Amino acid sequence: MLQKTTLPNGLRVITESIPFVRSVTIGIWVKTGSRNEAHDENGISHFLEHMFFKGTKTRTAADIAESFDKIGGQVNAFTSKEYTCFYAKVLDEHGERALDILSDMFFESTFQEDELEKERNVIFEEIKMVDDTPDDIVHDMLGEAAYKKHPLGLPILGTTETVGTFTKSSLEAYMSRFYTAGNVVISLAGNISDSLLGQITERFGGLKKSHEKQKITVPSFSPGRMAKKKETEQAHMCLGFPGLAIGDDDIYSLILLNNALGGSMSSRLFQEIREKRGLAYSVFSYHSAFQDSGMLTIYGGTAPEQVNELYEATMDSVHDLTNNGLKEKELVNGKEQLKGNLMLSLESTSSRMSRNGKNEMMLGYHRTLDEVIERIEAVQPADIQRTANKVFQKQYAVSLISKDGKFPKAL
Repeated sequence: MLQKTTLPNGLRVITESIPFVRSVTIGIWVKTGSRNEAHDENGISHFLEHMFFKGTKTRTAADIAESFDKIGGQVNAFTSKEYTCFYAKVLDEHGERALDILSDMFFESTFQEDELEKERNVIFEEIKMVDDTPDDIVHDMLGEAAYKKHPLGLPILGTTETVGTFTKSSLEAYMSRFYTAGNVVISLAGNISDSLLGQITERFGGLKKSHEKQKITVPSFSPGRMAKKKETEQAHMCLGFPGLAIGDDDIYSLILLNNALGGSMSSRLFQEIREKRGLAYSVFSYHSAFQDSGMLTIYGGTAPEQVNELYEATMDSVHDLTNNGLKEKELVNGKEQLKGNLMLSLESTSSRMSRNGKNEMMLGYHRTLDEVIERIEAVQPADIQRTANKVFQKQYAVSLISKDGKFPKAL
């Protein structure tokens, strides 16, 4: 059963009690990511996420790691465009211990100078690693091509220039702006004890309130083009189409449309481009939904001399889907696959924690599993057609990495 409690300071606690399991997953969600950063502080959300693991007033970085290892727990964190999450999955008997460590990291991290410099270098290496992986960086390039100077076009990792400027004072100033009670959701799923809930109130009830409302600007989608020259055996291409916001009424139609286009091994792109033509090893599509917008991305990697054919085959699939919609079999199979993925994922306490935390953070409401399935089942061919016409407009963004860094004729 899902329950929501709002502390006097505005911090929200979402709990889903599953008394028959022996684990509990705790997630601290903060509504800030690269979208909230100024251009000269790009990457600071991700840097801050790293620094939370580098020592507190009473624990070193090694102590934090050992504390979770010796209770058999899993701890990690991630940063996205619009939120940051710190989480731990442990045996239910160690729930309070896990929360003690997470809250210590959250409130008492020291950001010592030597640790700052070491982690700065780690992130430099992470940026280099992405830059050395063309099938990764081409997606960042697409964001920049589609959103131009808007913060949604910024890379989550930041750049070597911006990361090189971060200091203890800049991290603390950023925390002061965004790590406030109204921006924080704590999500728990599993065998949750009453004492664990009491500990949350005790530890997080004093987090300061926010007196400023976050200001974000709605991005305008641009049919931008960005190419990069890189010594690589393949050409890597991304096409980006304007998508839907996370709470859009047509979001389930778009999920089903994407699944049929390039979201599975039986999808049109996979079957046509890989199985029939042998043009690519990797070809797929996915949709990124934000608070007020979204983007549907198609990726394919192929030999440089085959980029034109890859592009034309991709656009043929897009046009056919737009003009003729889905076949009944595709819609039926897509619904079953979507329902299966959803229900199977909910067998994990970490997946439930993540689903609940993200829904509260991004939507502010929660649909039951039955309500979600009902919405999936309600999608009709006309809904898919309307959504396809909305998404696959004439304007789209393109990014390309290849040996010569030049767009081929078809593009």
